[in-house]
Amino acid sequence: MTQTTLLMENILPIHLQEIIFSSSDKLVSKQLSKLEKAGKIRKIAARIYTPNFTDSPETLVRRNLFTILGRLYPGAVLSHRSALEFQPTTAGHVFLTYTYTKKILLPGITLRFMQGHGRIEGDNPLSGELYASQLERALLENLQPSRQSGPESKTCPLSEVENRLEQVARTRGENGLNELRDKARGIALQLGMEAEFEKLNKLIGAMLASRPSNLLSSPLAMARAFGNPYDPARMELFEKLFVALKQQEFPDLPERNTSDRSFRNFAFFEAYFSNYIEGTEFELEDAMHIIETNLPMPARSEDSHDVLGTYKLVSSREEMRTVPETPTALLDILLYRHKLLLSARSSKNPGQFKDKNNRAGDSFFVDHLLVKGTLIKGFDYYQALTHPFPKAAYMMFLISEVHPFLDGNGRMARVMMNAELVKQGQSKIIIPTVYRDDYMVALRRLTRQHDPAAYLRMLQRAHEFSATIIGEDMDSMKILLEKSNAFKAHDEATLKIMAV
Repeated sequence: MTQTTLLMENILPIHLQEIIFSSSDKLVSKQLSKLEKAGKIRKIAARIYTPNFTDSPETLVRRNLFTILGRLYPGAVLSHRSALEFQPTTAGHVFLTYTYTKKILLPGITLRFMQGHGRIEGDNPLSGELYASQLERALLENLQPSRQSGPESKTCPLSEVENRLEQVARTRGENGLNELRDKARGIALQLGMEAEFEKLNKLIGAMLASRPSNLLSSPLAMARAFGNPYDPARMELFEKLFVALKQQEFPDLPERNTSDRSFRNFAFFEAYFSNYIEGTEFELEDAMHIIETNLPMPARSEDSHDVLGTYKLVSSREEMRTVPETPTALLDILLYRHKLLLSARSSKNPGQFKDKNNRAGDSFFVDHLLVKGTLIKGFDYYQALTHPFPKAAYMMFLISEVHPFLDGNGRMARVMMNAELVKQGQSKIIIPTVYRDDYMVALRRLTRQHDPAAYLRMLQRAHEFSATIIGEDMDSMKILLEKSNAFKAHDEATLKIMAV
């Protein structure tokens, strides 16, 4: 076997290699030239060939960028903003620390090489001999002065540096932030970046409230500095719901149970179904007896108190006319109502926000350290809504999604929802057994797929249904509910439709 054949076997089969590099070896160069003339490969940039004739050079370079950098520029370090973003800027710039300063153009990409210190211990290998600055080094690099701005700047906006620091604090706690600072101090000494470290040190100090918070520009970082860090992913979800609510018009459904008696009758079924959804199931007659006597069933004391606590809240017109006017009021109302709702369950810390994380199946709710901040930040969208139905729909989802308590979150979310409706003279909403699966599926769809459409359709149907449940005596309301199959679960066909 000839030497040429052996050399070519190192790059064959060609169709499996999207990117082929030229070589200083004359035999390989000659063979590549033959393949190019034969139309088997094409040159897309200096020293770069491909057998792919379908995709554009820009697409090929971007898809194989790290491979190209690792092969053509051994020892280069992906640095500055590129070490945080790991993609070209909107202007197509990629920043690297190397042995020289130079600008090199590739199809769709501008490589910005800056002379500087090569790889150090802790920098991350990417592809071939390409490395990326470790987080601490990248943060220091992004605190260097830059002559350019926008997508041509080697540094990202200061708010992005602050957001990355806040993310560290959120996932690793304040100890993690202090560990990052200690490691950055050592790297700064090694690379001569003491001035950049001082900037970083001030930012971390401001976030930990040991330095003035006016040093910060990122809303996330400022929220942490003021002791109210929040979940940014949930804020994106709340914004999605807010936009959907603002883009639609919703009808008024005035309250028809205007007498105290009919209001209390409705409140009984409201409390009954709200607990039933959460698995606290009673025979209707037993639930009625608990409410009428104000006494729990001896064998089910905690469950009975759950029903009683819910009923006490929702049967009080004065209580249900109370809605939050400030973020602080929202927290206070939640704590007060939760204390009453779960008064018999001391193990669930009634009247206190959760002190550990909770989940439902594979769904994780907001971290317990971010509960207050997420509720406070989420209040901004609530405050911008005016119509009672959008305010109710948003409030219900806000509480459900944050899940601020160890238990009772679903019931609390529905209490807060109906308070919005009572405040503005609208019919309240009950979620009867027949609506339960629609309700759960719609909530899950909004959480996982960020699709509010099913949630809003479900809640509107439940609202329209609830507005028909009126009566001065309990039996008349019960008859209406029985006619609507409110006490029956969905049949299998309906469940399959909802799942789709």
